[in-house]
Amino acid sequence: MTEPGPQAVDAGKKIWVTLTGLPLTIKLNWPFHQSTSGADFSVLHGDIHLEGSDGLHAPVAVNLSQTVREIMPSLEPHDAEAPVINALRKEVDRRQIEFLKSGKLLPVPFSSRHYDFKRQQWIFGKASDDVMAEFIERKVYWQTRLAGEQRVWIADPAEAQYVQTTPNHLLEIACRLVAAQGLLRIDGEWAEPTTGLMNQS
Repeated sequence: MTEPGPQAVDAGKKIWVTLTGLPLTIKLNWPFHQSTSGADFSVLHGDIHLEGSDGLHAPVAVNLSQTVREIMPSLEPHDAEAPVINALRKEVDRRQIEFLKSGKLLPVPFSSRHYDFKRQQWIFGKASDDVMAEFIERKVYWQTRLAGEQRVWIADPAEAQYVQTTPNHLLEIACRLVAAQGLLRIDGEWAEPTTGLMNQS
């Protein structure tokens, strides 16, 4: 983990870590609205900030296909936020989103390629236990370093959806692989970093 540049800690800020280790904050401008171009999709504008990067960001327009819209319980944040954020993180992992100081609005497809109709679940890529362990380390490190949180929720369903597992399995990995190395202290569904984790760079 590389040390971010100088910046103030923003308590309460949610850091979304990618599988490649990038710490992001994502602002979504709800609600979805119908495309004005006449196309058959809905649009949600947002902005992804690469934390610790001196202002690099990517304005995005999430284009929700009609096929995916039909499987969504609703387009409200409580139903749509996690899969939208995970689709954006996946596009960052795939290097489809470029971070600039002043970027142009980038269309990002939110389509059926992120959904397994046979299993009726979102798919963003199955991570191995070792990859999940590293993901948890990075999540706790960046949430503590950039947002100042001393306790980080490990059993977050949005994070479990991103690595295609269950919240309980994330907790198991945190206990078995990360806490066993002395990098975390586990308290229920929460983890606290040790100095060993925070001294990594």
